[in-house]
Amino acid sequence: MTIGILALQGDYEKHQQMIASMGIQTRLVLTQQDLSACSGLIIPGGESTTLTKLMIKHNLWDDIRAFGKDNPIFGTCAGLIVLANKVTSNHVEPLGLIDITVNRNAYGRQIDSFIDTVDLLWNTDSKESYEGFFIRAPKIMSCGPNVQILATHNNEPVMAEQGNILVATFHPELTNDTRIHQYFVQKIN
Repeated sequence: MTIGILALQGDYEKHQQMIASMGIQTRLVLTQQDLSACSGLIIPGGESTTLTKLMIKHNLWDDIRAFGKDNPIFGTCAGLIVLANKVTSNHVEPLGLIDITVNRNAYGRQIDSFIDTVDLLWNTDSKESYEGFFIRAPKIMSCGPNVQILATHNNEPVMAEQGNILVATFHPELTNDTRIHQYFVQKIN
């Protein structure tokens, strides 16, 4: 198994380090050939308009959309925005791979970034918490009927999935806690 990490912009190196710490091979994705060698893809945080423009410039937009129809993709922060069905601002046209509506930078500017506890909802037997890093984070405003909410912050959704698409408004790669990345790896298996 090889997990690709879109390496056009953003903090892709932290995702690569997290996956490598789990003993799984990674590949930085810059071309369609890189993408075709992967079992799953991580789209990191960064700046969503820049990320979108670079995906188009590098001829990856359609390839990633097609890849996401059959293969798992995990998007964090800007990656979530790019994967969404709808973005409330006109700055980004998303891929439409998960039925969510997103508000970019909903928590405020860079100075408003914060770290706080996220409640993981994937285990019905016990409540789990996770340290969430919210950096100019987007907000999930609404979810379609086939979207499952996997984590909340102050009772608002911050991580969700639909089929093989997983998204988080926060940055799990900035912690030493591999649970969310392990969850993504299980989607590939």
